[in-house]
Amino acid sequence: MSAAPKKSFYVTTPIFYVNDAPHIGHAYTEVASDVLARWHRQRGENSFLLTGTDEHGEKILRTAAANKTTPQAWADQLVQDSWLPLLETIDIDNQDFIRTTEPRHEANVQKFLQLLFDKGFIYQGAFEGNYCVGCEEYKTEADLADGEGQFDGIRVCAIHSKPVERLKETNYFFKLSEFEQPLLDFYAANPKFIQPESARNEVVSFVRRGLTDLSISRSKEKFDWGIDIPWDDSHITYVWFDALLNYITAIGYGDDSVEAQARFAELWPATVQIVGKDILRFHAVIWPAMLMAADLQPPTQVFGHGWLLVGGEKMSKSKLTGIAPSQITETFGSDAFRYYFLKAISFGQDGSFSWEDLSARYQSELANGFGNLASRVIAMIHRYFEGALPAEGDLLEADMRIKNVAKAAVETADKAIDEVAIHEAIAAIWTLVDELNNYITVQEPWVLAKSDETRERLQTVLNVAAEGLKTLAVLMAPVTPKAAAKLWVALGQSSLGDLSAQPLSEAANNGLIAGAAIAELEGLFPRIEVAETTSGAEKPGAN
Repeated sequence: MSAAPKKSFYVTTPIFYVNDAPHIGHAYTEVASDVLARWHRQRGENSFLLTGTDEHGEKILRTAAANKTTPQAWADQLVQDSWLPLLETIDIDNQDFIRTTEPRHEANVQKFLQLLFDKGFIYQGAFEGNYCVGCEEYKTEADLADGEGQFDGIRVCAIHSKPVERLKETNYFFKLSEFEQPLLDFYAANPKFIQPESARNEVVSFVRRGLTDLSISRSKEKFDWGIDIPWDDSHITYVWFDALLNYITAIGYGDDSVEAQARFAELWPATVQIVGKDILRFHAVIWPAMLMAADLQPPTQVFGHGWLLVGGEKMSKSKLTGIAPSQITETFGSDAFRYYFLKAISFGQDGSFSWEDLSARYQSELANGFGNLASRVIAMIHRYFEGALPAEGDLLEADMRIKNVAKAAVETADKAIDEVAIHEAIAAIWTLVDELNNYITVQEPWVLAKSDETRERLQTVLNVAAEGLKTLAVLMAPVTPKAAAKLWVALGQSSLGDLSAQPLSEAANNGLIAGAAIAELEGLFPRIEVAETTSGAEKPGAN
């Protein structure tokens, strides 16, 4: 009898504009999606993470022109020099990287467009409205705000704080208005489709106010950097209608090969699509309507996370509040970057970043909490048992408490991941870190080591502590993969295979073998000193 096929988990990030290099807001989305993908893979599921870049549109064309190059050359340079290196900087294990200028995407966008045109969902019409080049979107009056400073007295885009442009065009339109009731029915039948709940309420209210048809093309008389409309090459595809389709073109949509069709059938609908809240409407309104028009199932869930704030404002290159991820990882490392942003911020809400908070949490939670715990336990196994794991003896209530906390941490964290509450999952794991630190403090193995009469008790304490570390290595692998891998190897478990392949369901069960060699452990989170810069401001520095 053949084994049952693995359950698939398909998670996507938005594809990011290549008008500039990435900042930590982009990295935040990448890391959250990566943690989800790694966690589900560790459950034994076929987990697939897609990310990529959005390379068409007027904004890219203008940026390239300002830099005296072509849009394709600009995109190639940014992807090679900035966006692909970002994935290494923050340790992203993605299964694909889609670029909207790739032939596999462009050809199948045209197939999708032709299908909707043939089905009567696309027509030509005139339109006049306020257009934001930064958003690549027409704006209603409700989407505008009063400008400040140099734009005082001018209505500006509420997101970019820059003036909109008044455009009058004859374009092709998608009959979005026909999907108002189907979308409301879909939201009602699938209450978890849009999360968190506040985001769901916002989208439902927006749709109930009524939908208007969506312009999906721009005349080449305006600009020509985009995918040709297949039945009218005097128009190119509106950038969002192009970009949203990456989620299916990357996994085989439109490809007639048996392999591509099988991959698409296995992975679609996506399990969860992670987006910033500023692009939620595109993904929760336009995207499912497009899919419905093509007789395709919408994704299972769209999750809109909050913004990273610096000085109370959304992170932005144009406002000079963008921080490069490498500015953090060069001092604190990728594991600390991943841990900090997902532990310190409730996923789904806005969160403020500060160097002071990052440094404090690194020191107290990672260096002193997790790292020092692992170092102490392994050092004592070397000191008192010559590096061989001691056997477990009779268990007392304190020992059983550790095992029970470990099991509860696994169960609670796993449930939190299903709710995309990554911060709650890490908090659940940290109950075991705190409990183990308290256990070592109370049990005082260094005192037990002074007498032969308490040697058996010493063996049990260090065995229980080591088992707790093994549980932490498995649980923290999706969050801090480098540190967890070091700990896994030190505990002698590399003989069981790669850490990421260890089943989460077994994480809290005894798995260490008495007598097995425990290796020396390199410090998981080295101490960081605060140094004075020439300006007198405090800046973290590696020791």
